Parts: sequence; structure tokens; C-alpha cells
Amino acid sequence: MSNKKGSSLALLPLVIFVALFIGTGLFAGDFNAMPITVAAIIASVAGFFLYLKEPFKDKLSAYLKGAAQENVVMIVVIFLLSGAFSGVANSMGAVDSTVNLGLTFLPGSLLLSGIFIICCFLSLSMGTSMGTVVAIAPIAIGIAEQTDIGLPLALATVIGGAMFGDNLSFISDTTIVATRTQGVKMIDKFKVNFWIVLPGAILTVVILYFITADVSLDQTENYAYNLVEVLPYLAVLIIALLGVDVMIVLLGGAVFAGVLGLFTGAFDIFTLITAAGEGIAGMQEIAIITILIAGMIGLVSHYGGINYLLETIMSRIKSKKGAELGIASLVSVTDMSTANNTISIIMTGPLAKNITDEYDIDPRKSASILDTFAAGFQGIIPYGGQMLAASGLAAGLSPVEIIPYSIYPALLIISGIIAILIGYPKKYSKA
Repeated sequence: MSNKKGSSLALLPLVIFVALFIGTGLFAGDFNAMPITVAAIIASVAGFFLYLKEPFKDKLSAYLKGAAQENVVMIVVIFLLSGAFSGVANSMGAVDSTVNLGLTFLPGSLLLSGIFIICCFLSLSMGTSMGTVVAIAPIAIGIAEQTDIGLPLALATVIGGAMFGDNLSFISDTTIVATRTQGVKMIDKFKVNFWIVLPGAILTVVILYFITADVSLDQTENYAYNLVEVLPYLAVLIIALLGVDVMIVLLGGAVFAGVLGLFTGAFDIFTLITAAGEGIAGMQEIAIITILIAGMIGLVSHYGGINYLLETIMSRIKSKKGAELGIASLVSVTDMSTANNTISIIMTGPLAKNITDEYDIDPRKSASILDTFAAGFQGIIPYGGQMLAASGLAAGLSPVEIIPYSIYPALLIISGIIAILIGYPKKYSKA
């Protein structure tokens, strides 16, 4: 975070970006009318015209540092690896067989609930929402194509389940950062956090069931599947459950799918290479968008825009309950500004710790608040990595179209607010 004094003007690039991306879509009635890459470039260029007295090289350095953050590069690599896995898996028939297997044994009313639960367990095991989204989204897309379940709802379900595990997992970056900045054990944060997120998860399953209660499958359709072709997704699930790093999971899945495809004769070595290349190429635009947005946010932070938001919220905290709501607000607005839940906790964690000490808030609760609200808002912002990944895998779908169906992230935010207002958990209260 920049050491500069907070400035509301510094937020202008972010305002321009959101106005162009979402505003144009609302005006035109088509959220693809303004390509997100164009919106990000225009907003970034506008940012360079702020504070004209400041040397251009300093602005450029801030932009490039923002774009080259380790977390950003990791997301880009995950995108590319997921593209390779998806391309190879799809080419050897893994996606179609996995979808048809689900359609064969599950009634239509349980398809999305099942997808949500699988994503919850997968993200809890891998500790990453990104890895979960890129691994399961192709299956959700396939189910949407084979049924009358809407594609935005199917992908929103995947993102919701992904954020569940990202929030709770012991190996999630957000959990690690939240507990370290607040000085608490992960198991203690988990105990507090679990009872906040569980009601929303259960309610999501119920809502998804009723939404899809009338979904019927064509009984005359032969949903052909081959268990061998399902193995790549089964292998990814098992490896993830063992807690293996997401990059190894995706790379291993791509290699395994390739070997199986060669063994079954689904493709030859040249077709395999082409499939992997096309899969990677399909994710390049999303990778570029991620870098552009990260650079723009680096410029906003350099100018003091993030500091302005934090200072504004800090100045309004007057009571213990207000302090808890303040912590929630700090991490929420930072996440919406940076489009990265881990970075938002890193930036606001020390401030939250100061608030916790001053207002006698149990640090286990502040750690839970940080992770809960960061995960909730990350699941609904259209320029977050999860939304970009999901929409990127579904050609022609804008991430804005997914937001209205983001059931679990919305319930997660509501659950967090209710927990603060009713003073939960009382047994951890120090006052």
C-alpha cells in the first residue's frame, strides 16, 4: 500500500473502469458492448494523466509493479494451466463423459446442488477458489448446455462453492494471512468462521434445489459416457483432496488426460499438442485482462486511492460493534478496489489488528470477519479473477451476467453482517 496521503481523485481510474465496463452495458443493453480489455486500457491511460507534476517513470513503475505482483502472476499461470487441462480433457472426451455421467445418475433438481457441494469440498481441499473454478466450470457449462439450466446460474454456483472453501480452508492464502495478521490459530478462526458460513451454504443448496426443481432430463436421450474418460476429473478431485498445490493438480491433470487420450486413441501426439495449445490460447485474453486490471489498481494505490478509502472508514468508527462493521467495510472496499481477496486482507489486516486491540474485540472474530467479507465480495465483483475465469470459459458470456445468480456469496455477506449485529459468537467475546 502506498504511503501517500489518501486522495479521492486517485480513485478516478477505478471509477472510469467500472463506469465504462458496467455503465456501457446497462446503456446498450449488452454487457459485451464494451470489451473489458478496452475499459481497462482506457482507465489506465486516464490514470497516467492524473497528478501531471509527478514523473511519468514513477507512474509507470507503480503500474508495472502492480501488474507484476506475485499473486497476479500466479493467477495468470493458473489460467494458462487450466486452459491446457480443459483443452486436453475436452479433446479426449472427459468433459462430455463427466457431464453425461451426472445426467445419467442424478435428477435434474440435484445437478446444481451437487455441483455446489463438489466445489465446496474441492476448494476446501485445494485452498483456492481459482483452481476450483477453472477445474469445474467446464462441467457446469456442459450441464447447462444439455439442460434448461441457465449458464449464468450454473457458473455462479461453481463460483459460490469455490468461495466457500477459499474462505474456510486451512491452506488457503486468505486463511493464512487473516490468522497471521490477527495473531490467532487457524483452528480457532475456523471454529468461529464455520458457523457463520454454514447457514448460507445449507440455504444455497436448498435454494438451488427449488430453482431447479422443474428441470427435467430427456428420458429418451442416451447420455453416453465412458468411465475411462471420466478419470482425468476424478484424478483431479482425488489429488486436490490430498492437499496438493493447484498448479500441480492442473498440470498433472493435463498430462494424465493426454496420456489417457493417447492410450484410448482419442487423439495422436500432434492433436494432443494442438488441443493443449488451443486451450491455453483460449485463456490468454483473461490473463491479459488480469494483468491490465492489476496494473491499474497499482496506479490507484500509488496515488493514495486505497489509503483514502481506509482513512475514510477508520474515521467513522466510534463503538465496538461499529469497529467490527468497520473491519468488514475495510476489507470489503479494499477487495472491490483491488479485485483480490488475499491482497485485501494483507492490506487491511494490520489496521484490523489495531482496531481489535483498541476496541477489545476477540482477534479470532476479527480474523473471521476479514476472511468472510473478502470471500463474499470477491464472489460478486465482475472483474475478480473467479468471475473472469468462469466467463472466459463460457465464450460470449459477460461476468456481469453471472452476478444476479451469485447466491452463496450474497448469503455469505448477509451472514457476516448478522453475526456482527447479534454479537456472535458470544462465547468468544472478551467484553
